[in-house]
Amino acid sequence: MTREKTSFLYVTYILSTPEKVFEAITRPDVTRRYWGHENVSDWKPGSKWEHIRANDERTLQLVGKVVEISPPTRLVVTWAAASQASNPESYSRVTFEIEEYESMVRLTVTHDELEADSGMASGISKGWPVVLSSLKSYLETGHGLDVFAKPKAA
Repeated sequence: MTREKTSFLYVTYILSTPEKVFEAITRPDVTRRYWGHENVSDWKPGSKWEHIRANDERTLQLVGKVVEISPPTRLVVTWAAASQASNPESYSRVTFEIEEYESMVRLTVTHDELEADSGMASGISKGWPVVLSSLKSYLETGHGLDVFAKPKAA
């Protein structure tokens, strides 16, 4: 039986260059500033990538492989929770498309091949908006957002 799949699409506009946006996604020392994690890889097709929490414990959070890379306009990776790395069905795919748009950049992030109603689908539907907002803030102001913030109790 095939499980139902879902996808999410996010688009944001950033006052930056394609090179800086691409670098912000792929350089660990930059991702930690707005994401609180480091994306670690040699960024070659077929290579592994790891998403590591940028704290004292340096916990491995996510894993995957680089599917496609065309700096500074496109990156495609597979994506799974580190705890589910051995299950091929747990992997989804993230595509980053970066294009010049007059004096700014349009960043389109498509996260697809997600199992519908899964914990991962729920998590990324909440996580990507804050991460991409933090990326935009970081590139435009030099300061990312607190991506670990929680809503205030009413």
